[in-house]
Amino acid sequence: MKINSAKIKTILIIAPFRFGDTLLNSAYLPSVKEKFPLAKLDFLTRIPCQIMLEGNPNIDELILFRHKKGLANVWRRAKLFWRVRKAKYDLVIDQTRGTTGGQITFFSGAKYRLGYATSRYKKVYNLLGYEGEQRYSAAMRFDLLKPLGIKEEKFNLFFKIKDEDRDYINKWLAENGFVNKKFIVLSPGSPVKRKMWSQEKYAKLCDLVSSKTDYMPLLLWGPSELETVKKVQQFIKEKVFLAPPTNFSQAGALLEKAEMLICNDGGINHFSQAVGCPSLVIFMDYTKTVNWSLQGLFRHHWHITDEDKSKLTPTRVFEKLQNCLQKLNSLAKL
Repeated sequence: MKINSAKIKTILIIAPFRFGDTLLNSAYLPSVKEKFPLAKLDFLTRIPCQIMLEGNPNIDELILFRHKKGLANVWRRAKLFWRVRKAKYDLVIDQTRGTTGGQITFFSGAKYRLGYATSRYKKVYNLLGYEGEQRYSAAMRFDLLKPLGIKEEKFNLFFKIKDEDRDYINKWLAENGFVNKKFIVLSPGSPVKRKMWSQEKYAKLCDLVSSKTDYMPLLLWGPSELETVKKVQQFIKEKVFLAPPTNFSQAGALLEKAEMLICNDGGINHFSQAVGCPSLVIFMDYTKTVNWSLQGLFRHHWHITDEDKSKLTPTRVFEKLQNCLQKLNSLAKL
């Protein structure tokens, strides 16, 4: 189906309903806005994932919903479908491949309905996108947009840090002796346990950073990860600080100040690119680095992995860290 771009005045994007996946969609938003500069661009996602896109200059309105159980969820869906229908979108782009995205697209009444050809709801769409070669996940999201005449371009992820959250972090750093000192943030937690490097190994890595470099280690944690970082802290022989409680914007403000982030594979890796913090990611388990690593695409980001995970020792990760820091210093001199 051919499209008449001039007649597209309102666009709705429906994205996967997870924090990291929501952030990855920020990669192609400037390209959509460039293709349809006069169109109102709305973005539909689930609460609380909208945090990753608040303040994005390419989005005109965030359409939000909250997941509920039982009859409350049926009523919530009905109201959401009616809200989308009433908005009379000219183009709906469904990035989800799931039931919610397919149903919203179906009830939207949009003239142009774009989704993946591999989706089980492909009959809902009159424009179909096909995945190309395997590469970084944010880049692969451009594949869906080819029927709109949008090609993959050089991109960055985007996250807006609030000024008050920078003030919060600057105050904490000053109170804890971090002013004019270089520090490395380590984030040992993960909602997916099989992606986690061991707590003992993170502790040994912290000790190596403390004893063999001029950098101070700082443990960052999310709302459900405090127990994890406290266990890491118990194994540490040298002094280490725990970051204060943070929301995403405050965590971004902290990473802005750090020399580097060391973490497990997960959303915080992509988040580090959005806020301009170099990263070293430890890939465990099944994860494909080709889809989730920033290495090779962004020059300040690296990963380490091995088919034999027992070889991912603190010493080996520390050697990789030293190599990354040397590269950062060389790039800074250019």
